[in-house]
Parts: sequence; C-alpha cells; structure tokens
Amino acid sequence: MFKQLSDNKAEMLTIELDAESVTVPAGISVAAAMLYLDAAATRQTPVSGSPRAAFCMMGVCFECLMEIDGSPNRRACQVVVTAGMRVRRQLGARDNGQAS
Repeated sequence: MFKQLSDNKAEMLTIELDAESVTVPAGISVAAAMLYLDAAATRQTPVSGSPRAAFCMMGVCFECLMEIDGSPNRRACQVVVTAGMRVRRQLGARDNGQAS
C-alpha cells in the first residue's frame, strides 16, 4: 500500500526496535520507519490481541501508539526518528506508569 519514493542520498540512522538494532532513513517518523522495515504492527489491542498499525499517519486515529525512549503511548506518526532511539511495540493493556 505505501511505497517510499526513491532517494539514494538518504542518510541512514540506527535505532533500537524491540531490543534489536535496525537501520532506517533519517527524517522519517517512527510509524514510517515501521512501514519501511515491513514491521507495520505497532501494538496489539488489549482485548483481543489483534495487531494494529498506523492508519491516518497524522496523529488523529491513535492506532500507532508505541513506547518511545521509555515513554509509553506515544503516537509514532508524530515522532521523527533520531539516532539511538529506543522503540518498543505495546502489547496488551497500556501502562500509564501508575501503580494499581
């Protein structure tokens, strides 16, 4: 569905995705990086566990929520990748950092 336009001059960055080092183009959002890596699923729903991925790519739908640099529930389509960034998929119910 999505296809990156050819840019042979794109600088590449290394980020960490689920504790694995991956290389992605600089200047793209985390959601676009997931699509670039063919790893589109950014989270699982807490009820059924079904995979979810970026839908609107403009911060409206909240389907692309991920943990970015230790902060949960970040909209991946609104965050630009940076070298060394730590990104994790959110699996199941969200963690809002509060004790139960």
